[in-house]
Amino acid sequence: MKRRTIERVFASPRRHWVGNGFHVCNYFPRGARLFERFSPFILLDYNMPEEFPPARSPRGIGPHPHRGFETVTFAFEGAVEHHDNKGNHGIIYPGDVQWMTAGGGILHKEYHEKEFSKKGGVFHVIQLWVNLPSKDKMTEPGYQALEASDMGIYRLEEKKGAVHVVAGEFKGVKGPARTFSPIHIYRAVLKEGALLILEEPKDFNLGLLVIQGDLEVNGQKVNEYDFVLFDNVPGVVETKAMSEETQYMVFSGEDLKEPIVAGGPFVMNTREELMQANEDFHQGKFGTSSF
Repeated sequence: MKRRTIERVFASPRRHWVGNGFHVCNYFPRGARLFERFSPFILLDYNMPEEFPPARSPRGIGPHPHRGFETVTFAFEGAVEHHDNKGNHGIIYPGDVQWMTAGGGILHKEYHEKEFSKKGGVFHVIQLWVNLPSKDKMTEPGYQALEASDMGIYRLEEKKGAVHVVAGEFKGVKGPARTFSPIHIYRAVLKEGALLILEEPKDFNLGLLVIQGDLEVNGQKVNEYDFVLFDNVPGVVETKAMSEETQYMVFSGEDLKEPIVAGGPFVMNTREELMQANEDFHQGKFGTSSF
């Protein structure tokens, strides 16, 4: 079978703090080119496994606004708690996902869950930003609490591994997330030597992030914490686990093919819309920050 070629492999960039609870590597946008290139995905922050000591109060980031996109948080170790000013509250544990639609405007805060904070431990999460189509930029804010047991599961033969489907589908197995544009998001967990073939639409932007172990991709070794961006050409992606256990996340989505203008917590289509978002926030139109 023809292979879908690799455009570029990104090693993990230098980490920085978001608030005092998220010590992340920002894999993209990494400049305007990749910001446009990987639509509808517009940001990927990865808190690779890190030991946090016990704390008297939960670490995290306080109330802050968003408009025009969705935040998607994946928990692998530790626990993340969420509150927003639309009345949504949730805690995600390993295997769970929080999918928040900022839409026309929301304020939220996210932090280490209280009991996890008291005890301390390994914290391992991803936050992904997914752009909204222009027609849905101002949609009503929403929240999806997706538990590990909700995910669609595709199991490899001979107990060689499994694929946990969050959004879209993988080999006919569907995920629970509701999306505004065609998206496939899933996590592969493979035992050493297991082979898994990915077949994504050629017009979908496609990337994968290795979150545990090493991986062979189309015959090329990819290291733990590398992000692989693929060319938009027909072909399959052959992956083979090279560690006792290898895990990777796949992000595949249809390009929105719309202009993007971003400024901090707002992602819109025009400079005027961005200015309006800032004005609306400062005029209190996003609602109260007391929640």
